[in-house]
Amino acid sequence: MNYYSISEAAAKLDIPESTIRYYEKKGLLPQLERDEAGRRIFSEDRIAFLRIIIYLKNTHMPISSIRQYVDWMLEGEHTTQLRLEMFQNHKQAVLAEIALMTESLQGIDKKIARYTNYLSK
Repeated sequence: MNYYSISEAAAKLDIPESTIRYYEKKGLLPQLERDEAGRRIFSEDRIAFLRIIIYLKNTHMPISSIRQYVDWMLEGEHTTQLRLEMFQNHKQAVLAEIALMTESLQGIDKKIARYTNYLSK
């Protein structure tokens, strides 16, 4: 199995090392493996898990909710329904935010068109 250092994992995920350290401090990376010198090491599975955390954070899920997801993951298969519902609810929130952003962007485009038209006279 391949293992990556924190700098390699950060580069692979295109995030700063400090973000990984912050996620670990917030309890989002439990049971993180370390080498014999105590340095964090990341397996492909751990990088894939971290990628899910990044997706959730990038879609504005609060750290507390991500922590709940991690806790449910640690509890095992009997929490699968809870995790599914969490993801379904989060998806709906993301879609609503996208719709709001799209509507707002259309308003911005109208303003740009007005200013462009005004300046072209």
